[in-house]
Amino acid sequence: MTFSIAGRCAKSGAFGVAITTSSIAVGARCPHARAGVGAVATQNVTDPNLGPLLLDLMSQGLSARAAIDSIIRDRPFIEYRQLTAVDSKGNSASWSGKHILGTHAVSEQLDCVAAGNLLKSADLPKVMTDCFAANASEHLAERLLRSLEAGLASGGEEGPAHSAALIVYHQQDFPLVNLRVDWDDENPIKFLRKLWEDYRPQMGPYLQRAIDPTTAPSYGVPGDP
Repeated sequence: MTFSIAGRCAKSGAFGVAITTSSIAVGARCPHARAGVGAVATQNVTDPNLGPLLLDLMSQGLSARAAIDSIIRDRPFIEYRQLTAVDSKGNSASWSGKHILGTHAVSEQLDCVAAGNLLKSADLPKVMTDCFAANASEHLAERLLRSLEAGLASGGEEGPAHSAALIVYHQQDFPLVNLRVDWDDENPIKFLRKLWEDYRPQMGPYLQRAIDPTTAPSYGVPGDP
């Protein structure tokens, strides 16, 4: 049904998530990140409330593990949830309840954590975190997307994926990268790759327009000199 990776760039301090699933608009519910705080994925039978709650706890100084432990304590329906988190120190943690669908697994490493459910292979999360670690010189968005592609290449989920998303937060309250494929019949990860390749060269100019439009490149629209 879903597989994802949440990660931190140790060099830049950026946080992000890449995720794909068989249902529509996964980017609207499941990936969460906050500059200077961490990254979170909420999946399986998703409760989108849990992402901001985990980030709030980590912003108060709790580790990823302590934040998840606090969230799952006495929470209704928590056995249906699968959660992952990476905190500001690169610690990773996860939770998979008793009612996670199908074959499910998690791989926790320094600076990243991958998880999935209804998988073709329980090895998939480890493939993703290994890929993330092997591409440390790349931009965080590229590392996350390569990891998602590696997960798909290693078998993916039981059914076809239909949506995918990629987010990265760096130094601002708004996302540096926020790309979504809300529905694609064939391969949303391939579509997400195309979006990233198109967006990447424009990422810096969009950021500069927000910080100081007087020094930013031209807008590149009809009528703009």
